[in-house]
Amino acid sequence: MTNPLLSFYTLPPFSDIKAEHVLPAVETVLAENRRQIEALLSTLKDYTWETLIEPLEKIHDRLHQVWSPVCHLHAVCDSPALRKAYHAALSKISDYETQISYDPRLYQAYQHIADSESFNDFSIAQKTVIQNALRDFHLSGVDLNSHQKNHYQQLCKDLASLTSQFSDNVIDSTQSWTKHISDSFQLSGLPEHTIAAAAQNAQEKSLSGWLLTLDYPCYHSVMTYADDRTLRETFYSAYYTRASDQGAHDKRFDNTRIMDEILAKRHALAELLGFRNYAAYSVATKMVRSVEAVLSFLEDLLKKTKLAAEQELKTLQTFAQQNFDISELKAWDISYYSEKLRQQTFSLNQETLRPYFALENVLKGFFTIIEKLFGMTAIEEDVQAWHSDVRFFAIYDKDHRLRGKIYLDLFARKNKRDGAWMDECQTRRKEKGKVQYPIAYLVCNFTPPLKGHPALLTHEEVETLFHEFGHCLHHTLTQIDYADVSGISGVPWDAVELPSQFMENWAWQKESLALFAKHHETDDPLPATLFENLLNAKHFQSAMHLLRQLEFALFDFELHTAYTPGKQNAVETTLTQVRQRTAILALPAYNRFAHTFSHIFAGEYAAGYYSYAWAEVLAADAFSEFLKKGIFNQALGQQFLECILEKGGSEPPLDLFIAFCGRHPSVEALLLAKGIIPPTPSTAL
Repeated sequence: MTNPLLSFYTLPPFSDIKAEHVLPAVETVLAENRRQIEALLSTLKDYTWETLIEPLEKIHDRLHQVWSPVCHLHAVCDSPALRKAYHAALSKISDYETQISYDPRLYQAYQHIADSESFNDFSIAQKTVIQNALRDFHLSGVDLNSHQKNHYQQLCKDLASLTSQFSDNVIDSTQSWTKHISDSFQLSGLPEHTIAAAAQNAQEKSLSGWLLTLDYPCYHSVMTYADDRTLRETFYSAYYTRASDQGAHDKRFDNTRIMDEILAKRHALAELLGFRNYAAYSVATKMVRSVEAVLSFLEDLLKKTKLAAEQELKTLQTFAQQNFDISELKAWDISYYSEKLRQQTFSLNQETLRPYFALENVLKGFFTIIEKLFGMTAIEEDVQAWHSDVRFFAIYDKDHRLRGKIYLDLFARKNKRDGAWMDECQTRRKEKGKVQYPIAYLVCNFTPPLKGHPALLTHEEVETLFHEFGHCLHHTLTQIDYADVSGISGVPWDAVELPSQFMENWAWQKESLALFAKHHETDDPLPATLFENLLNAKHFQSAMHLLRQLEFALFDFELHTAYTPGKQNAVETTLTQVRQRTAILALPAYNRFAHTFSHIFAGEYAAGYYSYAWAEVLAADAFSEFLKKGIFNQALGQQFLECILEKGGSEPPLDLFIAFCGRHPSVEALLLAKGIIPPTPSTAL
């Protein structure tokens, strides 16, 4: 029987892939790759780009083509059988990649090319491929002795398993908790779509009444709108004790030990490679190149943000006391009374806006925006996918040339990882003159459409969608033909959020909103009063929100900077110390936020969560050019396309930013964009 993971040539046959296909396919490709690499290294006498780099790129891409759909299915429609197969294959891939990464023969082959006369004639992108590879060989243990390499390999294998288990525990803990409601009084304040979805959940479980879950759309709705303070506290407690030793969750999903082991093994890996800590190891591949520079950046932002955040909280406390007789705000009150204050101050709430953001209109609007800015056109295609809700779009430029394709999977459902993200299905590369076009996955967890109604988004969800589309544009519009530096590949992690945060801005501008913000039943445009209220509310509690991000970033970075082997309770101790400097509201002792902080314990942001704030600076400064010259200025859009989106990871991001803006980035641009500092005569637009 043909294995679908080994036999496709265009798009992955998702509906044909079964758990039993995973391990045989991975083992087959790993064996083939090892044979081909051994043949290259044993037969070649003179290494060149054509004889070494091009064949290696094809070899690596073959593994990606098999493993990418497996990783994706594990994230969006997991099952016990798939999870078991995924973990078994992950262990083998970890071994393979570790062995390749410190093979001295491969390192010497790359060094041979770097030392050759032909290297001077390489393009910037080709030189970057070689230079990055040589850097990564050193960061992957090529200088270690045999015993050390074995230790390094085991650490990598253990970390791959631990981080995957962390993510599994978060999913399992989230989905194992529900709240059955039989008294409609407890639902007071909740939006109609949340109540209807809860009723639908109950019906599917053969229950009467309503069934609320910890899936983020439901949790967010309860915390923002539920009048029942006890219900909000119940949800807060359940959400912030997931995957921990606290609360009523199944302790099989407790991530406490796993976090400790992850930190210990990361620290050991960094020390093995000659770094004083994991943070120093992490920044070796970042745009901000030193631990001290990252900490200085975060502390500077904290200093400029905290006073404003404290004033925002004071305003909220006064409002809650005067209008609702709440003498002391608790953690489960913040979202609820913030929404009340927003409504009173700006006559605005997200649910009022929802009818104006039908998903179909938002998608058409976004595609119109990228046509105006970059000359790109999106055409929907009918393809086989992993779920009936999935859609697929091909992106063409103004000369009708295919640039890339995007899968969209936008709704929350069982066995799907929480959050929103973009990932690579296929990377752009060129082989013998033929281009392999990039393909992206765009995944969100919006509330599914109810029967007989279209999917309606909040404005916050529109922002999220535009953010993830920004990543997709970075990946699919690249014009770099070398897989290691095309699209998002090779982009330093603290610069990879620039295009995504940049594209969020078009969810706020009057000219762009006019393209898609219209009532789903009447087609009436977003009323001018609602737009003004939306705009006026843009900076609402922006300092509190930024302060929260700085807390996450400082916790992450200091956790990986100050970690000491054998230190007990490192996670909670570090988080407590950071909160003493950043928190403006006391949190309950049971709060175990870190136990579900997948960005740093199961994702790519370990000692790198500061990247969001750093990239926000880049994005705010870049967008300021459009505010000066017009948000649909085609020349400026073309310049951003050519300087940022098309270049991928082929050049240093600071050089690309300066090429676009003509200057170094400024922190003040972010503070100004968030309304934390007022405009001055020189910055007023």
